[in-house]
Amino acid sequence: MKILMVSSECVPYAKTGGLADVVYSLSKELGERGDDVKILIPGYSSIDRTLLDPDGIQTVIPSQFGEMQVTFYKSFLDGSNVQVFFLSHPFFTEREGMYGDKNSGAYRDNHRRFILLSRSVFSLCRQTAWIPDIIHLHDWQAALVSAYLNNGEGGNPFKKVKSALTIHNIGYQGVFSKHDIHAAALPWASVSKERAAYNDSLNFLKAGILNSDIITTVSPSYAKEIRTPSYGEGMEDILTQREDKLFGILNGADYSQWDPKTDPYLPFHFSAEDTTGKKKLKLFLKKQLNFSGGNDLPLIGMVSRLASQKGFNELCSGDAGALECILKESNVQIVILGTGEKWIEDSLTALQDRFANLRVIIGFDNKLAHLIEAGSDFFLMPSRYEPCGLNQIYSLRYGTVPIVTQTGGLKDSVVDINTDPERGTGFHLAAPEPGAICSGVKKAVSLWYRERDTVTAMIKRGMKMNFSWKESAGKYRELYRNLTSG
Repeated sequence: MKILMVSSECVPYAKTGGLADVVYSLSKELGERGDDVKILIPGYSSIDRTLLDPDGIQTVIPSQFGEMQVTFYKSFLDGSNVQVFFLSHPFFTEREGMYGDKNSGAYRDNHRRFILLSRSVFSLCRQTAWIPDIIHLHDWQAALVSAYLNNGEGGNPFKKVKSALTIHNIGYQGVFSKHDIHAAALPWASVSKERAAYNDSLNFLKAGILNSDIITTVSPSYAKEIRTPSYGEGMEDILTQREDKLFGILNGADYSQWDPKTDPYLPFHFSAEDTTGKKKLKLFLKKQLNFSGGNDLPLIGMVSRLASQKGFNELCSGDAGALECILKESNVQIVILGTGEKWIEDSLTALQDRFANLRVIIGFDNKLAHLIEAGSDFFLMPSRYEPCGLNQIYSLRYGTVPIVTQTGGLKDSVVDINTDPERGTGFHLAAPEPGAICSGVKKAVSLWYRERDTVTAMIKRGMKMNFSWKESAGKYRELYRNLTSG
């Protein structure tokens, strides 16, 4: 099967979040199964040009004011036969950021930039004489491709091409002025079922939902949640109308990068059968963090984007915040690694100054992230919502018990010990609220002190769980086959 992935990110070339990991891992797994997979992403200025074939494919893309000259450069995902194409145009090559600048925020012409990405799909396929069976679109930045398929590009050679749209986070929709429909060169009816009103906007993700043959999202629970007003971000009605075409597939984990038996970032290794190395890692990590004491205090880790979505409002809301409550009332040590909203960074730093049992590292350090996953006893994820989440899956493999809210992929991947004592692999928080977070963590810590055998059994069950991409990729292939055989 021929599959073209269209995305704004893919590791190792461009990444701001989990989207980049999903595109890489899913494409690589499909390629290993024998599918002919190619990826198209923007050729951002940050991409190392030495990784690319210097011989590009030059062509022109239709635009609102004539044509745009572009070049497609190419490479291969490491250790695979998956070809990656990079759309080179000043929209991407002459900008410092991927979506905006640190000082001025999102680029004001992002609609033009990602209209270009969407329209370039058809030129790339024609230039390479390679027509996919499936075009798999990722998030709003690629969502207009399906609208073009249904409006102007749906004839030969694309007559039989099917589209799949994956929503990684419905909170990001690509919303612009309704007048920007002219830049897209699409009829209004292709992006909305209603006539354009005074206060309407052009919504890229909505257009993708309306036009794609199928819609997927990154966990079964999230597929249900986004059909409700609480989580749908205004898209709940049209998703409900298309619920027979909406599927939730839990993201997989790349165990070639995240496995305590082989992890190159760890000075000691361990397995479910022998966790001696984990005890050594905890001591090693605590020494690096300048924490006092040995292994007799539980260590709670967090590696996260510092954002409201991740529960940091509830953690950091002054004296009433869950983090201060935990630090005061539980005999624990906590380490937090991440970067994000300035007020959260400042709040965490201020708490660190007050509490000797808290360490905060602002920034991102991949080696330290692996050490925190491996050396902690618990991993805290109090997200308001979490489409899938990967850190809880890594935590299970590393014998680090996850404490999570009951939402999205967190709910789908962590079995609550209080609900199912025989199968439990972690703890579900009652709600993403300060009191519930503090109470939930205190209960987990209390169990660690009182019933170590119960916690040890949870750890062993979690380490044996398998969330590899093999199963997830198989579910995508089944959807693809059903599309192309219909």
